[in-house]
Order: sequence, then structure tokens, then C-alpha cells
Amino acid sequence: MFVDRSERLGENPPMKGYGVAVTPGADGPMLFVTGFGCPNRLYTFDGRRIRDRGCGILADPDRRAIGVAAADVDADGKEEIYVHNTDAYGGYTDNGDMLLDRIAHDERELWCDVFGLDVNYDRGNFHAGRSVAAVDRFGTGRYGMLVACYGVPSRFYELGDDGELTDMADAVGLRFTDGCRSVIAGPIVSESMDVFVGAERGPNRLFRNDNGHFVDIAEAFGLTDKAGNARGAALLDNTAGGFDIAVGNWEGPCRLFTREGDRFRETAPDALIGSERVRNLVVADFDNDGRQELFVNAIGAENRLFQWENRRLEAIDPGDAFEPRGLGTGATVADIDGDGTLELIVVHGEVSAQPLSLFSVPNDNRWLRVRPTTQYGAPARGALVEMETTAGTHRRVIDAGSSYLCQAEPVAHFGLGTDRTPLSVTVRWPDGRTRTIDNPNACSEHTIPHPLSPPGR
Repeated sequence: MFVDRSERLGENPPMKGYGVAVTPGADGPMLFVTGFGCPNRLYTFDGRRIRDRGCGILADPDRRAIGVAAADVDADGKEEIYVHNTDAYGGYTDNGDMLLDRIAHDERELWCDVFGLDVNYDRGNFHAGRSVAAVDRFGTGRYGMLVACYGVPSRFYELGDDGELTDMADAVGLRFTDGCRSVIAGPIVSESMDVFVGAERGPNRLFRNDNGHFVDIAEAFGLTDKAGNARGAALLDNTAGGFDIAVGNWEGPCRLFTREGDRFRETAPDALIGSERVRNLVVADFDNDGRQELFVNAIGAENRLFQWENRRLEAIDPGDAFEPRGLGTGATVADIDGDGTLELIVVHGEVSAQPLSLFSVPNDNRWLRVRPTTQYGAPARGALVEMETTAGTHRRVIDAGSSYLCQAEPVAHFGLGTDRTPLSVTVRWPDGRTRTIDNPNACSEHTIPHPLSPPGR
């Protein structure tokens, strides 16, 4: 299915990489790739090649970066990038995190580390962890950043108007101490931003958002999987009004938790259960045929690919993305060149340095892309997008943090095949407000601003 397009990466020497997050830039998407004891990379597309523009504080070559996510933390309409650094497997680390903020200066864009401000001199995060996700508790368009830590309490940072970062984890019910690996944030069981946390040696957590405070309901919903060793996790549109949850377990049976009322039931097919050495799960419609695929990325084992239809997963050929000798650590998805076909980016490392991989699926199918924005004009991560077509209703969540160490582009991408006509698109923001556009044009991207956005934004 996939075709290797890695030659489009202009600078791609071997690296020990982990996570990758996609955030909008001035000229298209930017891909921030974390380097573990080597420079981070910031890839942009120049119209021909995908080139590394990372330097200075962005590259930060002396620390060990692992998880990364982007969101508008200060409500200025642009996303900040949270980089989790750790030189320890668990417990405490000597490597502090960074919160990278874009600042306009003499018609240039500069970056600063908010943790480095005087007001935050004693507020750094030295808890070793893995994944990062953005969470807008109240739907105000101002995000906090959740760090899933390992063997020490989690962190949830919110930013004050004076630039002061405060760990709000205990106050809002997101303080937990487990072997935490993956994080998903979005409308999983409520209409607000809920949080699923995949843990090594269990239990997994599912926090329901109750007016900005979080309550763990994982056991009541059948998601704890105490014998599991979670790595990647992803949401699948179940075409029944909600989402199922796929969880990749390390050297153990992977899970597919199917939503049935107020519980989830484990329904993974044998082919998914038998996937080995799983690190990441990526869900997207790579061939634009109207059905989602589930890419299972492994380290030191074959990658797998599944097609999702009628709430069933069927194994299909991954093509060039098979990578039997790949040391996959992170993976995510974005339409980097703006042609309506998604690219799959796979980061390698940990065991040994390897170059990044870039894949796509050439196709002539139609598509539709939806980019919701917040009150401030930033990506509305955690928003729910529903597209009604002549073949039914399809749902996507604007990614706030997913799988393992990574975050996808803040766009809802829908394949239309050759015969599906989009009838309407509805966006529901984390504050519950909605907006609908009728008869959207296919093969185009639609930006939909929040209902409270000022005119012209």
C-alpha cells in the first residue's frame, strides 16, 4: 500500500529520535522531531523538499528529548511546542522540559523557552515521563500541557497572564503515579476534553472531564487492562456515534476496546493481538477511500497495517512501510505538501540511530479537510468534526496528543473515495458550541472559526 518517499527529506542523517508533532507554520506545517542526545529537528516544506530548519534553542542538542506536543497555551493565536526531556527511565531526571514560544521580532520569528523566564526559575519539570498532550479543560481556547510521567506524579501545566507556569495536576484531578506511556485527549466519553492514559503493567486510566475537573472512570468502563504494557493508543471512528480505542501493548496482546453503551468490550482480531514489539498506532485514511487505516509501528519487528470497516480490522499489505529492520519509536501523519494525500512520518532510534522514513499512498480518490480554530485563531485541538456524506456520517477529533510521544496535524482529514458527496460538516468545540457548513466543496480544505471569534479571524 505505502510507497517510500523518504528521498523528499532534504536533510535526513541517522538519528536517535523519539517523538514528532505537527504544528502550523508561516508557510505550511512544521514537523518537530525530538532528538535523544542529538539535535531536535524542525522540518518544513519548501515546495520541493522537506528541509530541517532547526537551530539554536530549537535544536537543543545537549538534552534528551522524547515526547512532544503543540497547543496555544497563552491564547495568542499561535501554538507553543512543549518538549519533554528525560535522561532517566523513570523517577527524576536532570533534564528539564522546554515550552517553546514564538515571538515576532523585526519581521522574523524567534523562539524562547517559557520555563527559562525568571518567574519560572523553580517551576521546571524534572519528572521523567513519556508522552505529552494538550488539554483545554473549559473550552476557553487556552490549553494546558499534560505530561504522562513514569513512577512519579504526572504534571499538568497551565500558563498565567504573567508568564508563570503552574502545575495544576493535583487541583484538577490529573495527578497520577503509574508507568505512564501514551495519552489521548478529546471527547472520548463526554462532550468536553477527556483523557485516556495507557500504562505499562497497568492500570490504564480514563479521566472524564466534569466541568474542568477529572474523574477516573477506567474501571467502570472496562479499560484498565492491568496485565497490559501499553505503548501507542488511538481513537477509531466506530460509525455508531462515538469512538473505539486501540491500544498497542509491548510484547503482549494488543487491544481493541469497542464502545458498547457505558462500557468498552475487548474485540481485537488475532492479527492485531499478535502484533509484536509495538510502539505507535496511527489512524488515518491514507488512500482517501473513505475507510480509516490503522498503522502499527514496531521497533525491531515488522510494521502492520489494518483496514477499519464495519467496526472490524482486516490486515492488509503495508507495502514499503513494512520495515522489518526498522527501529520505530514515533510516528504521525500530515499532508505536508498540500496535495490532499496524507504522508506518514516514522521516527527511528532508541536501540540505534536510523534515518526518518516518509511514506504515502498514491491515489486518485477525492477528499475533504477541515481545520477548526479557537476563539484566538489557533488550532482547536480536541474539537470534534463530523462530516455527513451520501454514505453516512464520519467523525474525527483534532489531535491533541495521541499514540506514543507524538501528535498529528490539527486537521480533520476525510477520504471520499470516488462516489461520496459531502453534504455537511459540523464542528463541536470543547466548550460545546457548534457550527455547520452545508455542501462543502470536495478536494479542498475548509477553515472553520470558533463562533466567538472576532469578525475576520
